[in-house]
Amino acid sequence: MNIAYRFRIYPTEEQKILLGKTFGCCRFLYNQMLNDRIQEYEKTKKMLKNTPAMYKKEYPFLKEVDSLALANVQLHLEKAYNKFFREPKIGFPRFKSKHHSRNSYTTNVVNGNILVESKRIRLPKLKWIAMKKHRKPAEDLRLKSVTISMEPSGKYFASLLYEGYRCENQAAEPDYSTAKILGIDYAMQGMAVFSEKIETGEAGFFRKNEKRLAREQRKLSRCVRGSHNYELQKKKVARCHEKIRNQRRDYLHKLSRKIADSYDAVAVEDIDMKAMGQCLHFGKSVQDNGYGMFREMLDYKLAWKGKKMVKVDRFFPSSKKCCKCGRIKKELKLSERVYRCACGNEMDRDRNAAINIREEARRMLIA
Repeated sequence: MNIAYRFRIYPTEEQKILLGKTFGCCRFLYNQMLNDRIQEYEKTKKMLKNTPAMYKKEYPFLKEVDSLALANVQLHLEKAYNKFFREPKIGFPRFKSKHHSRNSYTTNVVNGNILVESKRIRLPKLKWIAMKKHRKPAEDLRLKSVTISMEPSGKYFASLLYEGYRCENQAAEPDYSTAKILGIDYAMQGMAVFSEKIETGEAGFFRKNEKRLAREQRKLSRCVRGSHNYELQKKKVARCHEKIRNQRRDYLHKLSRKIADSYDAVAVEDIDMKAMGQCLHFGKSVQDNGYGMFREMLDYKLAWKGKKMVKVDRFFPSSKKCCKCGRIKKELKLSERVYRCACGNEMDRDRNAAINIREEARRMLIA
């Protein structure tokens, strides 16, 4: 498997200028290659096979930046086309905006052109850059590529992709009839409800910082667009968003790690988070919970340990079914937060659903 480590870097002013040029050249080349492909297809109905080398004579400024970064632009465009042909719902490749696109580029390791030390990293065209290496990568890994990115707050990061990571494969499949399986049911309050009691902190970081963010955005709206104060205030707003994002990711990483270490398998409901955000105007709450991100983190952390994540069908009546007797209610309103059954079972609606999801996953694993 591949594994990435993300470290913050501190480029000098000269290096920042060259990084800005590289970001711009990659964006320009992507748009130019995409535009030429579209025009060629409209004329001849054939796919144009263009490469970065075809543009360096007409646009000499492309020679100033890392050639491997430009080569990866071509790979990203090919990947976007392949995704479109495989899954048309994703949409046709779009042009990159100068003001709204993510500033980043990827360069590959070739003939020792990239070196990583304890407090610095050497990159093509940039030489040595100071880096805060807060953790040591696993042993016996080979550096494959490095992605340099700049956040809207002005911070720079280097994502180091290593290959050769070995998963902790289990010697034998556990007995799932007695194995520790955790059922998880999505909940608007607190992100999720578990089939067992797990100590979790309070989520909803956007709601906690909403007043401060609104105050900074009001200040930004009063600034003259394009002025020096506007740019300073824009970075303050970006730092607020960045803090909320970091708080959410830190919380989800710790929670997913705790679950992956404690259970043999995890069962979740295969729900569409995009549709959930559009339903009943729950977009802000759904995005603040980060449940989709939590499932992705939990999935790969379980895979690292040789464990499984089971996705139960979204049409499985987990909320309507009684976890004690198995009776299914014909109707259950969303406002009914306590599940009451004729057998005498009375418990939290989401906890009942989480237990049903766990038992359905156990049945699937045994089968």
